[in-house]
Amino acid sequence: MMKTHYQILIVGGGTAGIMTAAKLRRMKKGLQLAIIEPSETHYYQPAFTLVGAGAYKMEKTKRQEATLIPKGVDWIKDKVNGLSAEKNLVSTKNSGNFSYDYLVLAPGLIYDMSLIEGLSEALDKGVVCSNYIDPEYTWKLLQKFKGGNAIFTQPATPIKCGGAPQKAMYLAADHFKKQGILDKTNIVFATPGTVIFGVKTIADTLTKVINRYGVDLRLYHTPVKIDPERKRVYFKDNTPDASKTSLSPIIDSAARDGGLIEVPFDFLHLAPPQVPPPFIRESKLSNEDGWLDVDINSLQHKKHPNIFGLGDATGVPTAKTGAAIRKQVPVVVDNILSLIKGKEANNKSYMGYSSCPLVTGYGKMTLAEFNYKNEFTPDPMLKYMLINDSDKEHWRLWILKKYMLPYMYWNKMMKGKDI
Repeated sequence: MMKTHYQILIVGGGTAGIMTAAKLRRMKKGLQLAIIEPSETHYYQPAFTLVGAGAYKMEKTKRQEATLIPKGVDWIKDKVNGLSAEKNLVSTKNSGNFSYDYLVLAPGLIYDMSLIEGLSEALDKGVVCSNYIDPEYTWKLLQKFKGGNAIFTQPATPIKCGGAPQKAMYLAADHFKKQGILDKTNIVFATPGTVIFGVKTIADTLTKVINRYGVDLRLYHTPVKIDPERKRVYFKDNTPDASKTSLSPIIDSAARDGGLIEVPFDFLHLAPPQVPPPFIRESKLSNEDGWLDVDINSLQHKKHPNIFGLGDATGVPTAKTGAAIRKQVPVVVDNILSLIKGKEANNKSYMGYSSCPLVTGYGKMTLAEFNYKNEFTPDPMLKYMLINDSDKEHWRLWILKKYMLPYMYWNKMMKGKDI
């Protein structure tokens, strides 16, 4: 007989869900815990950037979900399709309703292709690529590319790891250089963002990288449409008028009705638009933008004290990365255990930490670590790797990215151990 009530119910078996369950089990053995997660395969997504550049095997990013669910935690292999915070109920697609004492919502994001016209068709036809969807295909297209317009872009929505689209570009540029075709290539990075990176010292380093590869950086550019037949991408240009006059047009581009810019491409990499899952967006638990409405320091829901949010679906103003989850989970676990003891959930120590390992070429990386205030906050442990300036490019940081971080992920984070 399947249990329908749990002391703690966790929605999502990704990084946040597994880490939370594992940590709770370590801290207090007898808890009744369940994870609701439909997927059979768990991916180490941070390595997708390297897979997309031929520097990492896709197979190494995959594990069976069943092997990661901590011992003593029930796995409800199903999809959530509704929430009722008033009744402490979660509804699933096939297994009915589950009630809980405490709920942890960590469902991640979903891709909404409809937000860029023609994107689904362009992906189906194999005209464009995305490390988010199929990094192996990105590498295939990169190897076929012989020169021309190589466009890299990102949507106006928040995305998992905001730096990933530019990492794809830096590695591609380095690949073109190695192939001797960089001088036959026009690399364009078009982003809706107003800066290349929000942390000043990292932005300074990235500006040098962009200049080194001869990248045409276009800020304030939002992709709105793709024509897969004619291989054209259309951007809405929101550049402030004062800056517009000094910019020359993107190479081969043409102005179109409605203020759109049409750019032909020979290679196009993009991140798909990303939104919270419908059951979060359509519930009373979300803020006006559809994100889970939690306190930004305690991650406790603002209206329902027995609900916590973690990871990408939360409305906290920091980058959506696994590194953020690493610092969020201990706060949530501590708060839930306090509530179970009848105390207040008064751990408000999450200050928005996130990190973005920005790979700037093969064997080179800079590590952006920052908080809610966009202050640069490097981990003191980096000194043990003989890295005193992680805001600069370093080969040792590449070693961290390719070998050490995956090891820490599978053997520490996924097992609920402190890092």
